[in-house]
Amino acid sequence: MTDEQDSVIPPLPDLPDMDLAFKATVGEPLKEGSPHAAEADIITALQAVQDPELMLNVYELGLIYKIDQQDNGDVYILMTLTSPTCPMAGEMPYMVANAVSSVPGTGVVTVELTFDPPWTTDKLSEDIKLMMGI
Repeated sequence: MTDEQDSVIPPLPDLPDMDLAFKATVGEPLKEGSPHAAEADIITALQAVQDPELMLNVYELGLIYKIDQQDNGDVYILMTLTSPTCPMAGEMPYMVANAVSSVPGTGVVTVELTFDPPWTTDKLSEDIKLMMGI
C-alpha cells in the first residue's frame, strides 16, 4: 500500500472480548437471611422473554440449558440460541438476566450463552412441538 492509501483506510476498531459479548451479569447480592426465589418464579420470568424472530418464549423453545440457584440466592443460567448467527446474540443474555433479576429473592444473575450442544427442534417443549406440528 502507498502512504496515500494508508491515510484513506481507517484503522480497524478494537474487537470486543467475545467471552464478554456472550455473558451478562446483573443484580445485587441478597442480604443474608433473605428468602430465595422459587424455581417456578424464575421459570415464569424466563417465559416472559420472547425470541424476537420466532415470537415464542426462550424457555418453551428449549433455549435454557441450565438454571443453577446458589445457596446465596445468585442464579446462573446457561442458554443457547436457535442459531449461532442470531443477530440478537449480544442482547439475549441481558434480556434473560434482567427478566430473572426482577424476581424477588434473586441475587446476582449471570447468563452465559453457549452453542455446545447446538440447539435443535428436539429441545422444544411438547406444547410448542404440537403447535408447530413437529
